[in-house]
Amino acid sequence: MPGTQREVSFCFLAQPTDVNFGGKVHGGMVMKWIDQAGYACAVGWSGEYSATVAVGGIQFKQPILIGDLITVHCQLIYTGTTSMHFAVDVFARQLQSGSEVLATHCVIVFVALDGAGKPTPVPHWQPASEDDKALAEYAQKLMALDRGIEQEVARYRTVLNNASGGA
Repeated sequence: MPGTQREVSFCFLAQPTDVNFGGKVHGGMVMKWIDQAGYACAVGWSGEYSATVAVGGIQFKQPILIGDLITVHCQLIYTGTTSMHFAVDVFARQLQSGSEVLATHCVIVFVALDGAGKPTPVPHWQPASEDDKALAEYAQKLMALDRGIEQEVARYRTVLNNASGGA
């Protein structure tokens, strides 16, 4: 039922096919896991097909090894009219020692789409606890930073176009 599933966790083992030439899980695979968990959470919240529109603040903090137990935890932290922002943490646990680390963190944004592929409204989420309020504030701060990045990219493109003669 839309507006009720606010978080999702995936658990699985890191596979030999997930690693790069250095023997660690490569960032692209971790990003795939993040996108899959975000999609499940976005559809669970909105009740609609949803598409990724942004990933912000991604940090690869610790390497992930073959055989680590991976937990990808995705939690809704903000809703706009048609958008949903999720905090995603990727944890890696070594089964032999039981030690667990935060391997990756980011915020991923999805937009719900109707049958025609147009943005459609999502159920509003209202933070209730102090933790929820802090998460919503975190999402809003990241949105402000993203606006600043967009302005810088536009400025850079203008400079680049002027330097290349508008090509």
